[in-house]
Amino acid sequence: MAHHSSVPSDRHFTHDHSAEVFAANFGTRAIHAGQNPDPVTGAVIPPLSLSTTFKQHGAGDYNGFDYSRSGNPTRHAFETAVAALERAKYGLAFSSGSATTATIMNSLPAGSHVVSVNDVYGGTYRYFTKVAGALGVDVTFVDLKDAANVASAIKANTKLVWVETPTNPTLRLVDIKAVSEVAHQHGVKLVVDNTFMSPYFQNPLELGADIVVHSVTKYINGHSDVVMGVAVTNDEAIYTKLAFLQNSIGAVPSAFDCFLANRGLKTLHLRMRQHAASAQAIAEFLEASPYVENVIYPGLASHPQHALAKRQQKGFGGMISFRIKGNLATANKFLQKVKFFTLAESLGGVESLCELPATMTHGSVSPEDRAALGITENLIRLSVGIEDTEDLLNDIKQALEGASK
Repeated sequence: MAHHSSVPSDRHFTHDHSAEVFAANFGTRAIHAGQNPDPVTGAVIPPLSLSTTFKQHGAGDYNGFDYSRSGNPTRHAFETAVAALERAKYGLAFSSGSATTATIMNSLPAGSHVVSVNDVYGGTYRYFTKVAGALGVDVTFVDLKDAANVASAIKANTKLVWVETPTNPTLRLVDIKAVSEVAHQHGVKLVVDNTFMSPYFQNPLELGADIVVHSVTKYINGHSDVVMGVAVTNDEAIYTKLAFLQNSIGAVPSAFDCFLANRGLKTLHLRMRQHAASAQAIAEFLEASPYVENVIYPGLASHPQHALAKRQQKGFGGMISFRIKGNLATANKFLQKVKFFTLAESLGGVESLCELPATMTHGSVSPEDRAALGITENLIRLSVGIEDTEDLLNDIKQALEGASK
């Protein structure tokens, strides 16, 4: 077909059975979206396309792909699959979650203003405070536990509201539907970082978001071996602009990483069920422990926004934060005592991880802001993996007892 754009025209659902796939349940979409058998060999799993360039029939006449930065069959398959999981028309993959954030921010004109939830991922906070200003974009951080707070922060030049829910690491929730209504009343677009919930437990587009972003590195890939980000949307104008920037800035993932991430997302529904089941059991155990000050998990009735979690989420996820009784030394002792929870940054993999946000993931956040957000030196964040629940519970139990001595 003759095609003269640097962006393939068929990135959304154009496969023969796409309508049936899109209408199917989550697990079926995860297995089949963007995964038609290879028409040449009949291979059930589409081949990994490592080629950087593609043969043209004539000058400017090619089959949707001309150069791998502009579009790659393996990346296209992954983008199709991940969009299907969020019930989005369009998906765009990037070389990291941070690159996704940067590309979206690059889509704004100089002089723009962004409203962000104050309890935002450390890397996003760093970008908003240290980099966005050089682009002529100003960011205001707002406590969004009350959605009405958005309205007071919106200015004439506000272009985006940026939220995470649950937030990292204090697991505060933002009412996506309420915030989207306020933003849209002011002609402002809403971006939701859905990394913590994954598409299995939360679908922000259905609640009014304009763009949903994920660090694919986390639950979507799920195996701690790929760094990648993704943005999905139903808005063709947003897609066209971001696709242009994806190609122009060039922060694209490798075909091999897309192949791995696509392989990972096929079991997302199974993994999320186990993450959540174990997390619920561990959160309840921690809440009853004499060695624990308090537990933050949306699946607990004690979470101040438990009702909102039940309303806008389809589950409670695999992330838990808790404050151990004691101080920094006590927290460090716990982190050294665990056997099945590896002390490491990141989250969402099959293996359980633990970390101390104050000195690790949120070290780039100022001490004053950390204090205001409740990121104390005894706050421990757990990414509950898919190991046997009983083994994880026993590990937490012995580590708490050991840290108290």
